[in-house]
Amino acid sequence: MNTGTVAVLLTIAIIIGLIIFFMIKNKKKGECSCGCGCKNCPSSSLCHSSSENT
Repeated sequence: MNTGTVAVLLTIAIIIGLIIFFMIKNKKKGECSCGCGCKNCPSSSLCHSSSENT
């Protein structure tokens, strides 16, 4: 196999793994994944219960 292709694929796999890891970590801490506040978000009911939207 081509060494360059393997290196690029490994780099992409590591980046995707880190993104998933931090998304799970933030979700467990109760943080929003989009980076904005939930106060004016029309989709806040999809992320949080109604008691957390304040």
